[in-house]
Amino acid sequence: MTHGIRTDTHSMYADRRETWRDTAARYALLPLRVFLGITFTYAGLDKLTDSGFMKDAGPGSIGDTMRAVRDSSAIPALVDLALKNPVGFGHGIALAELAVGLGTLVGLLGRLAALGGALISLSLRLTVSWATTPYYYGNDLAYLMAWLPLVLAGAPMLSLDAALRARRRRWTGEYA
Repeated sequence: MTHGIRTDTHSMYADRRETWRDTAARYALLPLRVFLGITFTYAGLDKLTDSGFMKDAGPGSIGDTMRAVRDSSAIPALVDLALKNPVGFGHGIALAELAVGLGTLVGLLGRLAALGGALISLSLRLTVSWATTPYYYGNDLAYLMAWLPLVLAGAPMLSLDAALRARRRRWTGEYA
């Protein structure tokens, strides 16, 4: 077994000049990440602080909302599951939105946060906004599609994931 000196310890971008297009391409997902992160953080906080939402019944309550969409949803069994404990489900969805939003904003476990956002958007599409016609009036499908690039790419720029990856590379001596 032969051991050699590693010679490829420079960055692959060190020898070229980056154009504004290269920079724009590297940061292209950042506006989407910020928008989705703020939106889902706000949605979670809004639900948690709205006393009318976190009730089994009443105007604007999670319970009444779920009962109203039950018969028109694509998966009524999913709504029935939520209706077993609407307040608990409301807290769960609010905390999930908050975790997804904050994880996306700071870029911690970016792909996992984006997958969580996509699953929330998919579940809302299949339940709450399923009967919306034409389909493009419901925003849950658009949110689902917006999450997919972040599921694929994660949070490669200006994120805790990138900082941790860079730290791990420095620690292990991996630079390529």
